[in-house]
Amino acid sequence: MTEPKKLFIKTYGCQMNVYDSERMAEAMGAEGYVLTEAAEEADMVLLNTCHIREKASEKLYSDLGRLRPLKEARPDLKIGVAGCVAQAEGEEIQRRMPLVDIVVGPQAYHRLPQLARAGGKQVDTDFPEEDKFDHLPERKALRGPTAFLTVQEGCDKVSRGVREITLLGQNVNGYHGAGEGGDWTLGRLIRALAKIEGLDRIRYTTSHPNDMDDDLIAAHGDVAQLMPYLHLPVQSGSDRILKAMNRKHTREQYFRLVERIRAARPDILLSSDFIVGFPGETDQDFADTMDLIRQVGFGAAFSFKYSARPGTPAAEKAPVAADVADARLQELQALILEQQRAAQVAMVGREVAVLYEKPGRLPGQMVGKSDHLHAVHVQDPAGKVGELVRVRVTASAPNSLAAERLD
Repeated sequence: MTEPKKLFIKTYGCQMNVYDSERMAEAMGAEGYVLTEAAEEADMVLLNTCHIREKASEKLYSDLGRLRPLKEARPDLKIGVAGCVAQAEGEEIQRRMPLVDIVVGPQAYHRLPQLARAGGKQVDTDFPEEDKFDHLPERKALRGPTAFLTVQEGCDKVSRGVREITLLGQNVNGYHGAGEGGDWTLGRLIRALAKIEGLDRIRYTTSHPNDMDDDLIAAHGDVAQLMPYLHLPVQSGSDRILKAMNRKHTREQYFRLVERIRAARPDILLSSDFIVGFPGETDQDFADTMDLIRQVGFGAAFSFKYSARPGTPAAEKAPVAADVADARLQELQALILEQQRAAQVAMVGREVAVLYEKPGRLPGQMVGKSDHLHAVHVQDPAGKVGELVRVRVTASAPNSLAAERLD
């Protein structure tokens, strides 16, 4: 019997990436690949990247450098880069790192099996017309106490021990679906899910500012299971650039929306998306974006340099000089990092709930997520995966919190 091919995936950063990695593993599983924990024994290595982490590109290139000896020893080893950094720097990745065989953006990973079969160098960072969720295999049995759930799939998974679900979709807060009594919005769906016994936490992503209706905003204050964390992309703080992006909202509308959300749930933590270097972006446009960030205050953000998409109006305009875009991105990321760390430091001394997801690296340590989606490490030798516990935060590290369990 032929031995199955082995797949190693390293996931950087956010919860969307964790979901995407799971789905890529399932897509490649249909091609005969099984997961391995060791890159050294893999037939294919995927690095699923995320711009939310500090110096994301540098860490990617560092990891690729460590893979070079494996590629040299086994030229048939396939190496792929997926996710946000792949989207933003696809051609640059292959130019700097010829060992990379596949570059695939976060909206195109459902085409990963075809790219792997094609052989040679493959880059797919387009935004497809079709929804990626429509082209993925059925979900396998869930592992652990958390699950990602696309609103297209429906929900039959809570009985498997899941205590937290994250609803996913493109502009998920614009969801409308047929339900008992007629058309259901996301707010109504969340209220129904909150009635399910044993489902302690509900999240959703990704949202569009124009689709935050009154009922959904109210749900943040009314539904205890709806966690106080919201990813609300704005892209730019300049009205001129927002119009050029066809975003359909203004900076003032975004400010007023944030005010309403925080009035409903004062302790909510916001994250967002930003693009710098959009064609025509001036120093003042960028200053407007930085001003918006300072006024709103974010706990995290995804940030990108503009990458031209063929066939779009922006692709026909003169790009912002690369060195200018690089400098703006670094300045923006520094401000976001400052806000992220301030938000984490503000948690020190507070009591929070943590859902244990896995054992930590240290003996007796458990790792889980807080209500605000912070990674939390707790020294708890008796702790078990799936427990929802109260802890007191004792320290803040660059990308996580340390805490002690309360009786």
